[in-house]
Amino acid sequence: MLLIKNGKIITMAGVTLEDGCVLIDQGKIKDIGKAIKVDDDEELQVIDAKGSWVMPGIIEAHCHIGITEQKKGFEGDDSNENCNPITPYLRAIDAINPMDAAFAEAVHAGITTVMVGPGSSNVVGGQFLIMKTYGRVIDDAIVMNPAAMKIAFGENPKRNFNDQGKSPMTRMAIGAMLREELFKAKQYIEKKKKAKESKEEFLEDFHYESWIPVFEKKIPLKAHVHRTDDIMTAIRIAKEFDLDLTLDHCSEGYLIAKEILDSGYPVIVGPSLVARDKIEVQNCNYKTAGILKKEGVLVSITTDHPVVLIQLLPISVGFAVRAGLDMEEGLKALTINAAKICRVDDRLGSIEIGKDADIAIFSGNPMEVFTKTLYTIINGVVVYDSGQEQDLV
Repeated sequence: MLLIKNGKIITMAGVTLEDGCVLIDQGKIKDIGKAIKVDDDEELQVIDAKGSWVMPGIIEAHCHIGITEQKKGFEGDDSNENCNPITPYLRAIDAINPMDAAFAEAVHAGITTVMVGPGSSNVVGGQFLIMKTYGRVIDDAIVMNPAAMKIAFGENPKRNFNDQGKSPMTRMAIGAMLREELFKAKQYIEKKKKAKESKEEFLEDFHYESWIPVFEKKIPLKAHVHRTDDIMTAIRIAKEFDLDLTLDHCSEGYLIAKEILDSGYPVIVGPSLVARDKIEVQNCNYKTAGILKKEGVLVSITTDHPVVLIQLLPISVGFAVRAGLDMEEGLKALTINAAKICRVDDRLGSIEIGKDADIAIFSGNPMEVFTKTLYTIINGVVVYDSGQEQDLV
């Protein structure tokens, strides 16, 4: 058992306890309170968090950690299958290297969970997953797989396939190819259902099987969109096929905040801590998250690692707070909002009894530059202790 005591417990569930305690047992949060009694005969590890912030582990809702490895070049970059614009059958789990050094940097920043998947070179890129940031075997770190189907609009697919002299070279072609793929997937699913009902033989197709959880609304489309026109095209197509959707990046989202609210889809804003080196990000602005939130949109923030280094996620949210996002909403963007958007809020994103014991302890507000991560706890195990300056297990 592990007891965290004397900390400022920011539960992200509507309660903050000064000088509070959290009791952890068998990887889960067992109790929360001002004082927690533990039997003397129980084996107990204690962390005195006096003067510190105790928060749910931070969640990165969109990145390419481990699939685009640091310092590895082509050999370590498995983010995009650039030769085919439609690849729904690709699975992030087959490409993520948990030995990527960025995982340790995430842990040291108090980031305990990441949503990872293919890049945005293809119209349909493949399946994202959600995993914990600690462990040598990816299968043991999985929280949800698959967790989303990546789709992309705008410059990246256009540039990639224009360079190859094939479609899509225009936004029209991107929209048309995605619609055609969804149309065929819907037909496939309907045929499979009818065959099952009539007990007829049905030959499964590996390509279209990957779309079943999307059409069943178990997972959303995860749309790479920056410009307003691309945002609206993603919304239009998702509505046309009655599918769930997250709007990722959403650089110009603040220009159409009401329309995004009306769509009912959540937004993952960023990365904003970068040069505006593409036409479609010319209107990128830190105020985006704050404007969307004030309109009523559910918002999280991303580094899009390695575009921005993953350990800079709390600082990236801090810039959004400086530009108008409410401080509490900034903390939510790092935790419970990200968990809700990723559909894992039943396990993660807040300190509540029964949830995974993923906790980060900071010297102060994690969105401030000089704040230090003191401890990172994943599944109830202390995996980082700043006093030892190394991973513990």
